[in-house]
Amino acid sequence: MNIRKNVLPRRLVDWLCFLTIGIFLPIIFIFEMVIVLPAFHEPGGFFHTFTLLMGIFLVFNIKGNMIACMMVDTSVNYMHLQPPTEPIELEKWIHCATCDKLAPPRSWHCKSCGVCILKRDHHCLFMGCCIGHYNHRYFLCFIVYLFLGALYALVYNSIYIWILNGAVFSRWLTALKLICPMLMLVSGPFSSNMYLLFYSLNVLALLYPTLLLGYMGPLVLGGRVCHERGKTFKYNYGIWQNLRNIFGQRIFAVWLSPLITSELTHDGINWQTDLPKDAPKNK
Repeated sequence: MNIRKNVLPRRLVDWLCFLTIGIFLPIIFIFEMVIVLPAFHEPGGFFHTFTLLMGIFLVFNIKGNMIACMMVDTSVNYMHLQPPTEPIELEKWIHCATCDKLAPPRSWHCKSCGVCILKRDHHCLFMGCCIGHYNHRYFLCFIVYLFLGALYALVYNSIYIWILNGAVFSRWLTALKLICPMLMLVSGPFSSNMYLLFYSLNVLALLYPTLLLGYMGPLVLGGRVCHERGKTFKYNYGIWQNLRNIFGQRIFAVWLSPLITSELTHDGINWQTDLPKDAPKNK
């Protein structure tokens, strides 16, 4: 597995989205563990320790899969790429006008990254890189754990703000601040506004992966990428094999840690079409 030479975002919009996760996630995690959690569970008790460890596990997988996704190079390696000699297979390849080379099926050129991406899904603003054949696994693990972490935190935060501190926050002004966050700059004490800011970010952090999972879930199960949505498609190998093409042979173990290696069951280049779902797949 190759590592990208420049893992940092290139565009300003990518940087802004990347810093949103990179900066606010650790800050909100500390806030949850130091302020919110002790309001529910006695420090040192079973539930306090369990929730703390669960939070560490979720943040580790969110940040770990994000970093892995940014580091893994999923571009087309033209130096070691040999187009097929059979005319039928060669017709499936695409000529990239920018690179002036033949690219494998399902590959597209990304203007932001400046390279052709192997089985390109989309360009992710929050990571500043493209999601393709080799880092698709890390991206999906990232959004799943972001969803779980945001949902877990939202339950605690909602009870903390609306029930435990309902006397402070249960008012019309709070609703207006959530709708228009700029009001936090001109009204109310700093501490309560900070809680509302973190709560707003928590809601957004839940909304983002929820929309992505709803949009990408059917595509992943059907073996498609975003570019292939609504188009004639011939690479559906069945749900199980489609998932193994993304998560590899250790399909269950990868959910424990981004550090666990899992060899992919497809090379991302030689995509066979019109295969029966029980036929042997290209490895």
